[in-house]
Amino acid sequence: MSHTPILTIRNLTTVFPDENGGLRALRDVSFDVHPREFICVLGPSGSGKTTLLRIVAGLLQPTDGQVTFARRQQPRIGMVFQQANLMPWRTVMQNIMLPLEIHGVGNHAAQKKAREMIELVGLQGFEDSLPRDLSGGMAQRVAIARALIHDPDLLLLDEPFGSLDALTRERMWTELSRIWQARQKTVIMVTHSISESLFLADRVLVLTQRPGTLKLDLNVDLPRPRRDEMRYTAHFGKLARRLKEAIE
Repeated sequence: MSHTPILTIRNLTTVFPDENGGLRALRDVSFDVHPREFICVLGPSGSGKTTLLRIVAGLLQPTDGQVTFARRQQPRIGMVFQQANLMPWRTVMQNIMLPLEIHGVGNHAAQKKAREMIELVGLQGFEDSLPRDLSGGMAQRVAIARALIHDPDLLLLDEPFGSLDALTRERMWTELSRIWQARQKTVIMVTHSISESLFLADRVLVLTQRPGTLKLDLNVDLPRPRRDEMRYTAHFGKLARRLKEAIE
């Protein structure tokens, strides 16, 4: 992992105007993100996790503080939300191709790249399926493939498995870990789940109750590739207790 951060966040503060003088979402949050690092952001509801992600994505301006990328121009960002947000009239292949179409990439090149993504996320045989024919987990795989197709510098995930049932969700942890291992993207992911954050991340950032401040920056020293049985080890349990104590 490079020692030069790809992204530097300094003293980030966000206040949303309201009739009571403003709702403070984030206060004085600072951290660095390094290339190919997988970071999970954990915290109670209303701690400003999604606000933080939206600021990094450039969808929201902070009230104070700075978000600085190592390269001066805005990096390419891929984003996956809790709902897959697929276009219901487009097939799996067409949904994945969409970002390339928007950027004017020719049909032949876009299809070739989309097939590569379909293979990466394990959806071979479903190229011509419509979203209504997919399970929740499959729909999120399409969303992840769509977010990766333009080779982003940074992948932002906002509780991408939050609406899935527990078993599908745990299967998707393994899938996402495999995809990350294959592509080595820089990832920031928001989650409510301690187990999810430990299974996926190199570091877990814990935010406090609103206004969200950074309470813990935990290095996850579990070997990769991550295996399901790791979740039942004493060390995994010890890390989970540290996170639980920080959240409480």
